[in-house]
Amino acid sequence: MLETIGKRTLTVQALTPESFAPFGWMLGRAYPAEKSASAFTNPATDFWHQHAFQTGAQDGAEILWVNYRNTDGFVTSLEKHLLTEQVITPLTGSIIQVMAGSHADGSVDLSTAAAFCIPPGQGICMRPHAWHATRSLAPEVTCLMLTRGSTTLDLISHLHGAAAAQESAIVDIPRHELAMDGVAA
Repeated sequence: MLETIGKRTLTVQALTPESFAPFGWMLGRAYPAEKSASAFTNPATDFWHQHAFQTGAQDGAEILWVNYRNTDGFVTSLEKHLLTEQVITPLTGSIIQVMAGSHADGSVDLSTAAAFCIPPGQGICMRPHAWHATRSLAPEVTCLMLTRGSTTLDLISHLHGAAAAQESAIVDIPRHELAMDGVAA
């Protein structure tokens, strides 16, 4: 993660629970080493708690299938969702997730910008108000997304030009280049 005067480069880093903590939660953590009430294992299956997802409303969560095709090595805009957490889990290839926090007034804080490589088998859950952009490391990467249904409808309406977004915000930022040294697709 770096932002220096006159230079806007984000070094893509490996996803870890600690490195992603300012923006949300890493998913795909290993089976817990210590016994847990929310974990089960036997020769046929393992399952264990990763995160309690919060939509911020009673209307519940929505599962989306998302195809990412933007392979640009730079970022010029970020979006955030105001009411809900959002999960992204790559299924068919790796993605780069660019993240940034917010200032007290809600504007993007580029001094916190970071970029993460997320391979299949891992995922992220972003907090509300976490600024983000996604890039694909292949011509197309399919991801599972968990979000709030009204946020999806609101964003689609905005992207079609029918109405201003109420549950999300999209802003232009100065061009940031992604340094992907050692990042494998």
